[in-house]
Amino acid sequence: MIEEHDPIVLTEDLPQHCLKAGDVGTVVHVHEPGVAYIVEFISTEGKTVAVITVAQEQVRPATANEIPPDTIRYDRMSDGVAVISLTNPRKRNVLSSVVLEALEFHLADIATDPGARVVVIRSEGPVFSSGHDLNELVNGEAEDYTAVFDACTRVMEGIRLLPKPVIAQVQGLATAAGCQLVATCDIAVAADTAAFATPGVQIGLFCTTPGVAVARSVMPKKAMEMLLTGRPISAQEALEFGLISRIVPADELEEQVMDLAKQIASASAQTLALGKAAFYQQIEMDRPSAYQFAGKVMVDNLLEDDAHEGITAFLEKRPPVWTT
Repeated sequence: MIEEHDPIVLTEDLPQHCLKAGDVGTVVHVHEPGVAYIVEFISTEGKTVAVITVAQEQVRPATANEIPPDTIRYDRMSDGVAVISLTNPRKRNVLSSVVLEALEFHLADIATDPGARVVVIRSEGPVFSSGHDLNELVNGEAEDYTAVFDACTRVMEGIRLLPKPVIAQVQGLATAAGCQLVATCDIAVAADTAAFATPGVQIGLFCTTPGVAVARSVMPKKAMEMLLTGRPISAQEALEFGLISRIVPADELEEQVMDLAKQIASASAQTLALGKAAFYQQIEMDRPSAYQFAGKVMVDNLLEDDAHEGITAFLEKRPPVWTT
């Protein structure tokens, strides 16, 4: 019996949708078991190609060797919010090499897309992300492992250097590199059902690279407790110790994240980019250097068109019209 989230294979060409027999999709809704299904087809870059209704006789269950590598879905909303979704709940949304490559691809694309003003990173299923695919971290050579961690670092640094704010929407458990991803995002909004852990020590692999991001969000002693014990902490603990920005009821998570994203997206893209970059630079400086640097940035900001427009609009009691 075909069920929701099952991978399926087309048994006939569907030229009206630019699909052909052998294409693999994922069932997103069962109209009636054994009769009809809504199926999503995703490109190798993680973009949705088609979402269509198919009849039972047009599909069959995919075999293990027909299922494509783990990937992600990218959607850009009309209001400037770009949404990147981890879409492999059966494997706890692991950050495999393929997923990391897709994330890197989409972040680079978003960086130059003026229509994408804010990014939301979310996932499907009960687990936000369990981190690296452990199958890639066993029986390999040093260069193989190095390639995995280098790819992960490029993604995390890509988020930090992206000239657009990134919000993590965390509905469930985030562990290891999944916790690293949450800590790396500019803002993290978690459901009251979420939990966070860096459990590598329990399997003999200390979460050293996740610790880089966690230690920059969480006070050092709490970060070390997480790293040394691997014990999950609740959303409430994560909020108290600075890992996340806010907690919301699980059934309101998506709505509240989108409201937040839209609010941020209404600001000048030029101002957001300048402010985000300056924040991460000054936070690594001593206080006198940070003030000197920040003062110069504010002067530079005032010379930009959007600052002039924003201040003028405020004084004239009208909405601003941004150039970016």
